[in-house]
Amino acid sequence: MPVFVDTNVLVYARDASEPDKQPQAAAWIDHLWRTRTARLSFQVLQEYYATTTRKLKPGLTPEQARADVRDLLAWRPVSVGTELLEAGWSVEDRFGLSCWDAPIVAAARIAGCEYLLTEDLQHGAEFGGLQVVNPFRAAAGSLH
Repeated sequence: MPVFVDTNVLVYARDASEPDKQPQAAAWIDHLWRTRTARLSFQVLQEYYATTTRKLKPGLTPEQARADVRDLLAWRPVSVGTELLEAGWSVEDRFGLSCWDAPIVAAARIAGCEYLLTEDLQHGAEFGGLQVVNPFRAAAGSLH
């Protein structure tokens, strides 16, 4: 069962300034690589690159972040296009999500995911068959 990974999980796995969250995020990322169940979107990849090169202290070099992004292409990112734009607006209208969170939920649904791994939305919330899982409230590999 595919699991959609939001930007914050990827960033925490690289963020040495978050000693409580970094190991748990890294455990999730490792589990998802081993099980080959991770999905994401190009929005997530763009946000990851920007955050790790501009906001993290210490951050990644552009070359390091680009290498990560190239590796993450194996997770079959959902493209930003008309389908995602329309689906995002539908999610925004139906669930009242922000214009930043709605495309994440829409991309997860387009990718056929049952779970959205993020700390940005309420743990356990459901969006049309997609369940939010906070990676810091559930152990890696605990999804059924």
